[in-house]
Amino acid sequence: MSTPIPTWSPPLPEAAGFDHLVVETPGLRTHVATVGEGDPVLLLHGFPQHWWQWRAVAPLIAARGYRVICPDLRGAGWTVVDDPRIDRESRLRDLLALLDVLAVGRAHVVSHDMGVITAVQLSYDHPERVRTAVQLAVPPAFFAFSPKIVPGFRHLPRFIWHRPGTSLRGIFSEAYVARPMSEATIEAHLAPLRRPGIDEAVRPLTRGMILPEAVRMMLGVYRRRRLTVPTLVVYGRRDRPWTEQVLERICRNPERYADRVELAYVEDAAHFITDDAPAEVADLVLDWFDRSA
Repeated sequence: MSTPIPTWSPPLPEAAGFDHLVVETPGLRTHVATVGEGDPVLLLHGFPQHWWQWRAVAPLIAARGYRVICPDLRGAGWTVVDDPRIDRESRLRDLLALLDVLAVGRAHVVSHDMGVITAVQLSYDHPERVRTAVQLAVPPAFFAFSPKIVPGFRHLPRFIWHRPGTSLRGIFSEAYVARPMSEATIEAHLAPLRRPGIDEAVRPLTRGMILPEAVRMMLGVYRRRRLTVPTLVVYGRRDRPWTEQVLERICRNPERYADRVELAYVEDAAHFITDDAPAEVADLVLDWFDRSA
């Protein structure tokens, strides 16, 4: 069931051209921002972000004749849950229910950061629902562990032990962005953390979803499965330690694990790549759609 979005507190940040809905599924009222008409494209945000992460990317994709769907995933944004518990596949179940209500049988899926976990689960467990996939700032699930990537997880301890009320502004520091974010932009990303249940979801998301899925990847679970969805993996050149040399090393012989995976890089961009280089991200996404048709 979909209903017009009510008045939220804090107010939704401004983004021209978007329509807003609340989509009701069992135990969940998901805030969804949409723009455009045509074949569906699902954009799954990272952390600590929400639908507004895609404010500059989604309209560029929509302008090419796509319906772009940007949900606030469980534990983020303006989505409301009845049960705060989160397990490894909570967001996957949420997403499948959302797609069913929206009558989206199959979609292109673009994801960033924490959103990639759900996109990966969807691609491997329900490939019939995914036309193509683009994942930003996260390696393919079949990557091989290397000590060189350990610094790439330096942010996890603060999430594992996060105390509600503790600021997460540091995650938008120069270690993660190529261009400094304005105070207004940081505030727009972090504002929903003041909503009941959102700040409290940081530890459950990390402990219940990220860590179990990371262990599965480290143990090679996905190296024993086959990825059939055409997948593009995109990194910013300034996203350390994920250099091209490191990624080529940990993703060696991708044809053993996937039908089609490619790596691409964006100059002058870091982890928060959709803020650093939205136009370049949109260009890569649209090119991948065209080349995978």
